[in-house]
Amino acid sequence: MTSAFTNGKRALAATAGFAVAALVLSGCASGGTTPDAAGGAITIGTTDKITSLDPAGSYDNGSFAVQTQVFPFLMSSPYGTSSVEPDIATAAEFTSPNEYTVTLKPDLKWANGNDLTASDVKFSFDRQQTIASDTGPSSLLGNLESTDVVDDLTVVFNLINGNDQIFSQILSSPAGVIVDEDSLSATEITPDADIVDANAFAGQYALTSYNFNNLLAYKAYEGYQGLLGPAKTDVINVKYYADASNLKLEVQEGGIDVAWRSLSATDIDDLRGNDNVKVVDGPGGETRYITFNFDSQPFGATTADADPAKALAVRQAVANIVDRAEIADQVYKGTYTPLYSFVPAGMSGATESLKGLYGDGEGGPDIDKAAALLEAAGVTEPVELNLQYSNDHYGPSSGDEYALIKDQLEATDLFTVNLQTTEWVQYSKDRVEDVYPLYQLGWFPDYSDADNYLSPFFKTENFLDNHFADANVDAQIVEQSVTTDPAAREALLMEIQDEVAAALSTLPLLQGAQVAITGTDISGTKDTLDTSFKFRYGALVKG
Repeated sequence: MTSAFTNGKRALAATAGFAVAALVLSGCASGGTTPDAAGGAITIGTTDKITSLDPAGSYDNGSFAVQTQVFPFLMSSPYGTSSVEPDIATAAEFTSPNEYTVTLKPDLKWANGNDLTASDVKFSFDRQQTIASDTGPSSLLGNLESTDVVDDLTVVFNLINGNDQIFSQILSSPAGVIVDEDSLSATEITPDADIVDANAFAGQYALTSYNFNNLLAYKAYEGYQGLLGPAKTDVINVKYYADASNLKLEVQEGGIDVAWRSLSATDIDDLRGNDNVKVVDGPGGETRYITFNFDSQPFGATTADADPAKALAVRQAVANIVDRAEIADQVYKGTYTPLYSFVPAGMSGATESLKGLYGDGEGGPDIDKAAALLEAAGVTEPVELNLQYSNDHYGPSSGDEYALIKDQLEATDLFTVNLQTTEWVQYSKDRVEDVYPLYQLGWFPDYSDADNYLSPFFKTENFLDNHFADANVDAQIVEQSVTTDPAAREALLMEIQDEVAAALSTLPLLQGAQVAITGTDISGTKDTLDTSFKFRYGALVKG
């Protein structure tokens, strides 16, 4: 996940000088301690950044990492699996091809004492569709026509296309977060401070202190009735770092208990030999790619020399030149591997569409092929590329990654590259306002299905907001989502990848695994590093 949306779309600071003890003492969520919580308080460190605590205002891993802990879901995945089951619900099923009915558990409460009912569920989905923020996940709800309340415990989702094979997964995604209708606005993004002050939480944890992108404190919420059971640790503190080197130093010296996203490949490799920590590896699912803005890229639709054929030739020439293996080896030392399509290798429906279309046919670059493409399109001068990356969101190796990409492109004499960087909070706003012609993004999936690597990116008015639109791709994406035969659905998924590989709305580069660094006295990390791709603090135990 990394946002404006219409029917048919689907997706998904430094900490010096502030004592953790102050966090623990700074507040208590109503409801008290979870009876089964054990062990000492755990401190987690991360370089990920929050953009908004409001689920309608964010669609990025840093924000969802918080929302996962404190908000309830209708569906979720047990530890160790990607399959979804009822969470705060007792049942969830199709009662007709276009009606998905969910029954809630009785006597649910928000941490502030408000009742949690079907009215909150309808409110949560209605506001996602009403607000439709450019930086939110409402694109995942493209197949949702309306939501109806039957009674306090029953809600019906009315779907545009029947037999949606993905909808249960959507209910576990960033678009499926349930919020308190008495605490959040129905029509606007609610400020983080207002949500915290309202104690509008009902996940495994409630936030007791919130210092934006600096320090957060969580306390287990005893009223949680979800699938995961009570949190195993009562108090969790999270420290946010501007510099990954400080994150590494803190975890190896015991200043924090867990380092979760993102250390450099060199730092991870170094820590594997440190007896004071454990390096815990989880399954892969993260992808890295370059996004092309179809309006503002060279020869894009709103440029002075707009030319669709030349614009396509530029995208395809870049695809012929980039050497993924060199990036994976030199920058990431094998912690990321080359990615030759849009769906990660190993997932049902994955192809290697790009390998056959671009480069030497074996995954390597082909400069002559790139030059021939540009010449055939009438591009005779070196093309100037303005390429943007985030210097704080995708780990400290992003600078080296994009410096190498710049070198690869400029070494051909076909391109000159203006490489620029911006911090994530601003970056996430700029990219949806056509500020960046080409830019870095990464994807951490909302749910474990090939659809989540296609629908959010390639449906018309997708979350990228990069002005890519293809009616045939739209139809194919809808068709695969309602195809019940697994083999037929897989074939459709592969067709879609071939189609978008030819158009190159994005250029996939790498896929990577999940890695957490913990103290030797921390257990439970492996339980939550699963193919649901959600890091649940409630699984962790210290001592």
